[in-house]
Amino acid sequence: MMFKSSVVSGAAAGPLLMLLGMLMFSLNDAMGKWLISTYGLGQLIFLRSAAALFILVPMVWFAGFGKLFRVERPLMQLSRVFFSTAEVFCFYWAVIYLPLADVMTFWLAAPIYVAACSPFLLGEKVGWRRWTAIAVGFIGVILALEPSSAMFTWPAMISIAGSAAFAFMLISGRFLKGTPDSTLVFFQVGGAGLAGLVFAPVGWAPIESGRDLVLLGMLGIVAMAAHMLVNRALKISDAATVAPLQYTLLVWAVVFGWLFFDELPRFGLMLGAVLIVASGLFIFIREQRLKSRAA
Repeated sequence: MMFKSSVVSGAAAGPLLMLLGMLMFSLNDAMGKWLISTYGLGQLIFLRSAAALFILVPMVWFAGFGKLFRVERPLMQLSRVFFSTAEVFCFYWAVIYLPLADVMTFWLAAPIYVAACSPFLLGEKVGWRRWTAIAVGFIGVILALEPSSAMFTWPAMISIAGSAAFAFMLISGRFLKGTPDSTLVFFQVGGAGLAGLVFAPVGWAPIESGRDLVLLGMLGIVAMAAHMLVNRALKISDAATVAPLQYTLLVWAVVFGWLFFDELPRFGLMLGAVLIVASGLFIFIREQRLKSRAA
């Protein structure tokens, strides 16, 4: 009986860690939306990155700083830093104007973009089933945009650009499978921090209270903790079990948007979100089945 309960608890650990990681990512996003209404975009990202590096540097120090500079494919590393920096700037820029649920819906479409680009950039074969799912996902994006004469607004285009940058960051990560996670995260955070420092003078605002200072620091720390939880979940459970749980981000975005910003999701957005989530899940499940057959 003890053996059986330990097996069950071990099997549940991965999904629980993934769910907790998604909750922390959502909290991070809600805090960012709250703070970006007061502080400049560059200022927010610089302070967020500085707080994350405060936690990350000692970890890299003990692992050995020399490993940071012995990297595979330096140009691909630079491209990943560029896309990850563009992604985080676009996200916090978009939430200035759009509800959390809207922005998160566009970001959850990134795996669909990856699947659409994989035959051309990764040389992967995509069959008619996945192409159909990709088409459904793009229809979901269009519905979330609510087709009209005002469809291509700046906030919407920022969101599309940011989710595309996130997709290319994921694709570049597939070329860097031999690079340790700590190295990838260090360059990712460092690149965003440098860009934030460059743009920090634009819209810089004095920190109004100790509470805001704590929240600005927590942005980086909570994001780092969320990354660690997700990485740990993927190590102790198979991806097929925990990866679909990333879509709980949308649930939390709706909840936090309603609680903190009095935002209610639009019908078109929710319909588009359903198609995006269904498409993403089908693509993921299909890829897992093809991998198991190949194995």
